[in-house]
Amino acid sequence: MNDKIPLIREKALWMRRTAFAMVHRAQLGHPGGDFSAIDILATLYFGVMRFDPKRPDWPDRDRFVMSKGHATGALYTALCAAGYFPEDWLATYMQPRSLLNGHPNRNYLPGIETNTGPLGHGFPVATGIAIAGQLAGAGYRTFVLTGDGEQQEGSNWEAAMVAGHRRLSNLTLIIDRNRLQQGAGTEETSGLDPLDKRYDAFGFDVTEVDGHDPAALLAVLGAAPGSKPRCVIANTTKGKGVSFMENVASWHHGVPNDAQFEQAMKELV
Repeated sequence: MNDKIPLIREKALWMRRTAFAMVHRAQLGHPGGDFSAIDILATLYFGVMRFDPKRPDWPDRDRFVMSKGHATGALYTALCAAGYFPEDWLATYMQPRSLLNGHPNRNYLPGIETNTGPLGHGFPVATGIAIAGQLAGAGYRTFVLTGDGEQQEGSNWEAAMVAGHRRLSNLTLIIDRNRLQQGAGTEETSGLDPLDKRYDAFGFDVTEVDGHDPAALLAVLGAAPGSKPRCVIANTTKGKGVSFMENVASWHHGVPNDAQFEQAMKELV
């Protein structure tokens, strides 16, 4: 698997630079959460998942659900880099009538499994997708990425209860654990720790990993399924890669001015 790491790093850097340019151009977006998630997405799309962008409805494809649906800069750059649509579409991000709007819409773009945006909905949908695969005896895997603030929504815990009960070994939940949500830290708002013990109690195989280390991500996400659903707590940094954004809650939905954009481009090399 280690031969995939240079490609994952290359794609992640391109995704960061491109997503920040999209946000700067549109003066809209959620770059902090984009940047905490990009290494996870790059690892999934360029090291782990089976898919064919020319056949987005291929029945045997692995499924990915972006539950933290506001992080569209990360998702759209991943889909573009994976070949689902041309790069020039990215210039339309957030524009009127654009297919690349503020939340993912499966009716607009290939490669999107379900519409997301209202937090707490993606994990339950992904659980349903995994149940369908289990009942059909299908070989695909289902991956879902949630924010950590999103874990405060009760619908996640209903999904976790069902997934653990059904022993959905084809399901991998990834939690982007940057410890910040809109306006404050997660532990100030509604504490989540000990998150690992909570998912263990629901019947998940839980692993904590550095969410910015492609080798560590590849090892856990690329491992063969076991006998239980998998929960990967990816410890990340909001705004990773840009000094003035890192660990700053206001960059949850901040937008850069021209000077900040130029500084970020100098740092993202």
